[in-house]
Amino acid sequence: MEQEQTSQEEQIRTRAYYLWEQAEEPKGTPDEYWDQARADIEREAPPVESGPVSGEPSK
Repeated sequence: MEQEQTSQEEQIRTRAYYLWEQAEEPKGTPDEYWDQARADIEREAPPVESGPVSGEPSK
């Protein structure tokens, strides 16, 4: 799971930098680009299917 988090963080970092490069002057704050990048990445991520919670019997 830690690898997955690192991968997502790297995707966000890369997307935020791209957004910053494409922005016109004056550029916004780093947090603006980070938040936008995170929202973009989360929106593009496939939904996670959840199974039964550990310890609960499946029906």
